[in-house]
Amino acid sequence: MTPRKEFHPLQAEEIARAFNAEGVEYLFLGKSGAILLGYPATTQDVDIFPARTPENGRRIATALRQIGFDVSPDLEREITAGKDFIQIKTGPFDVDLVFAPDGITSYQAARDRAVTVGPFRVANLRDIIASKRASGRQKDLLDLPLLESFREEYEKRHPRPLHSAAALAQARPRPG
Repeated sequence: MTPRKEFHPLQAEEIARAFNAEGVEYLFLGKSGAILLGYPATTQDVDIFPARTPENGRRIATALRQIGFDVSPDLEREITAGKDFIQIKTGPFDVDLVFAPDGITSYQAARDRAVTVGPFRVANLRDIIASKRASGRQKDLLDLPLLESFREEYEKRHPRPLHSAAALAQARPRPG
């Protein structure tokens, strides 16, 4: 078996370009998301948190095919159904689609907190950390202290814009 290449931001660019062209709703997540924000680490795959709708799933399958992934009919069914976790190793690099990441309650809420860096839509570092913490996986738990330190520095350098109470009230959905 040939070892897979480590994640490289050029892979993220391919995903972003194809997903954006197809209108896919998604966020980069996991260590690959943190790396896109400047976290100094490596990982083996691209983690994507897509919106879970059949139409978004069809767009994902189309975009993956365009960048060289073999998306079988079975795989496409899993994607359009929004299966919680799908590992894809049938292309030029590994992609994990995580429709239900641990520690994140909804795609919409995560999207509202996300950041855009160049062509990349990336989950907020707090969501990335919450997901790793909630997974309970040993390798994720080992990353937490370094990710927390990185988050503190990142937030000092990239403070969230302040909003007035009126702007916040206007942004909230109205009942009924």
